[in-house]
Amino acid sequence: MTRRRPSKKKPAGAPKWMVTFSDLVTLILVFFILLFSMSQIDIVKFKAIAHSFKQTPLFEQNSSIVPGEYPSEEMKEDLGEKKEDSLDQLAKDVQEYLEKNNLEKVATATRNERGVVLVLQEQILFETGDAVVVPEAYPFLQKIGKLLKTMPNMIKVEGHTDSRPIRNSYYPSNWELSSARASSVIRYLSEHQNIDEDRFIAVGYSDTRPLVPDTSSENMQKNRRVEIIITDPKYKQDK
Repeated sequence: MTRRRPSKKKPAGAPKWMVTFSDLVTLILVFFILLFSMSQIDIVKFKAIAHSFKQTPLFEQNSSIVPGEYPSEEMKEDLGEKKEDSLDQLAKDVQEYLEKNNLEKVATATRNERGVVLVLQEQILFETGDAVVVPEAYPFLQKIGKLLKTMPNMIKVEGHTDSRPIRNSYYPSNWELSSARASSVIRYLSEHQNIDEDRFIAVGYSDTRPLVPDTSSENMQKNRRVEIIITDPKYKQDK
């Protein structure tokens, strides 16, 4: 009697690898659905933000959460006009002081693109060939210092000489003399008027920037000068 071999039963359902594959496909499908939904939300938000910018000039009304950090264009124009007015008024005040004290021949005050320019002739500040401020100049420099203290502008002090060469133990050339004169004026204003030293720039030009040609003693006298420039913030300083 022959035995019947038991038949091998085939497993019911899908193969095992199909389970893993279906899970992977499902995860990929969910991932792409998530990306698609996020992209749709971003587009909606972007359109809403762009529309709000068109409707309201947001950054012009409130350019920063910190008050005054980034002023609007109107505020900038107002500040610029105030600075212009203050510089113009300063030039008038200095000129009135010069006229009141009969100093027009040795000092002038003008307003140009650099700011307010005070041109002080040598005889009001120094002895010939020297860079020590004479006591007679103290009242004038004190008045100038009081005016400068009321403004935050940078102050550039320039020393100028005539073309005659100078050579002594203190000043080997006009370069040293012009620089020393600019420094002496700054030192007096900072020490006696308590003006912050960080506001000053000292420059010595020697005889390289004359007002008039050095063809006569009168012209040479005009070229020996110190210029105090209360600078306009919009003016680009010389390098």
